[in-house]
Amino acid sequence: MKCITLFVLVPFFAFNLVTAQVTYETLESTRLGESRQLKIQLPRGYTTNEDKAYPVFIVLDGDYLFEAVAGNVDYYSYWEDMPEAIVVGVNQLDQRYDDCLYSEQNSLPIDTGAAFFEFIGMELVPYIENKFRTVNFRVAIGHGETANFINYYLLKPEPLFQAYVVVSPELAPNMLDYVPERLAKLGSKTFYYLANTNNDSKSIRDMTQALDTGIKNIDNDNVLYRFDSFEQPTHYSVPAHAIPRALESIFFVFQPISKKEYQETILKLDDSPVSYLRDKYQTIFDLFSIDKRILVNDFKAIAAAIEKNENFKDYEELGKMARKHYPKTLLGNYYLARFYEETGEPKKAMRTYQSAYILDEIAGLSKDLMLEKADAIKIDFGY
Repeated sequence: MKCITLFVLVPFFAFNLVTAQVTYETLESTRLGESRQLKIQLPRGYTTNEDKAYPVFIVLDGDYLFEAVAGNVDYYSYWEDMPEAIVVGVNQLDQRYDDCLYSEQNSLPIDTGAAFFEFIGMELVPYIENKFRTVNFRVAIGHGETANFINYYLLKPEPLFQAYVVVSPELAPNMLDYVPERLAKLGSKTFYYLANTNNDSKSIRDMTQALDTGIKNIDNDNVLYRFDSFEQPTHYSVPAHAIPRALESIFFVFQPISKKEYQETILKLDDSPVSYLRDKYQTIFDLFSIDKRILVNDFKAIAAAIEKNENFKDYEELGKMARKHYPKTLLGNYYLARFYEETGEPKKAMRTYQSAYILDEIAGLSKDLMLEKADAIKIDFGY
């Protein structure tokens, strides 16, 4: 199994480093009193799309965890299952223990741990946001001791990150109380992903299970939580399994409408599916500060639901939305023509179909199809 995994991953990351922009930098830190090595991956189109800004991933244990995160971020964003993002890895080789030092009395960072805490929040994050184009959505990722450490940013009055990926954490004792208490009081949307493996040490398994229980007892709609317990991975390989699950969980709303979402949610709506579509993209903007153009796939899913449930009046609003997002195509005209056709205005439908000759084809909708539908109305009604 190990040989197969290496065979797959090595070419993948080699390919990723060719297509994405990875740089290595040294950041001088007054808090640490030394320099720290960084790995930074920029999205594929960062240099050519100068008006676009991006979420930021801060990856602790960057000396080994960076590539796993960067590769998955590049892959998922390529398929539009998540937004493109800037990934920053912090090298902690031979410094991990000092960086994560906490007090035995209250489980909070002390000495070198406190210095590293300030380095991330007061130096690294401002440095990245001043140098690159970013939006106000940050993800922290840690493993083992660093998975415990990223929780300290959640405890701040204004949490530094909006999403936390906590993989097989070596939790400080008081963290079992701190995290649930803080999550229960959060007033803004926060993603919290927790994972372990059956091959973790007993202490890690017991504490993550206890933390999972504590978080599940929280009644706060602002907390979007998921826990995965894996059976096969080792403590050191579990990040390769957990990171894709975490990305899918955090960016679920960003993903195109799936077959499951269509069948189990959209078809069963009491409200208009068009309102569902609008709310989906408003949520994307509210959560990730990204004004995403509605995908053609999502327009087609909503149109299919309108046809399935025969709620043809919804086509009017869908057509107006499609015209706004794809003004040079016949997508919006097709939906509006369907609205007129099914609501007793055949002449308007015919003329709207006929307007296709000046617009671009899209999503399987051709000019020939539009003109054929116009001719059919003309014959049926004798226009």
